[in-house]
Amino acid sequence: MALTLAEANRVVEGAIAAANEMGIKINVAVCDAGGRLIAFNRMDGAIWGGVYGSQGKAVASAAFGRTSGELQERATTPIISGILAAEGGHGIPSQGGVPIIRDGVVEGACGVGGGTSQEDEDCARAGIAKL
Repeated sequence: MALTLAEANRVVEGAIAAANEMGIKINVAVCDAGGRLIAFNRMDGAIWGGVYGSQGKAVASAAFGRTSGELQERATTPIISGILAAEGGHGIPSQGGVPIIRDGVVEGACGVGGGTSQEDEDCARAGIAKL
């Protein structure tokens, strides 16, 4: 089953709720399994660079079916750099993106930008937990 807009919006809301609890301002993006944006939100006062960071982390996470942070140390390997280049360079292999996996199938990912790397990942996980 594909990730729906209603589900993607629940993920966004969950990530923002976590950010509010942490006292941080984030950008949060949810993409489908093909890395295409379904839902996005930028909290008031969040850094503008996080717009691109959150989407790029979601794309990388969906592409590889793992957290974008796991890709960080291997980002320069021929396979990962080649796939990201072929995809158009939109994927960002940096901590803060978490795949959405149901019944063993990657349905999309949530990417967050604006906090520390760990805060971003924690917010993404909190959002996904709302599914």
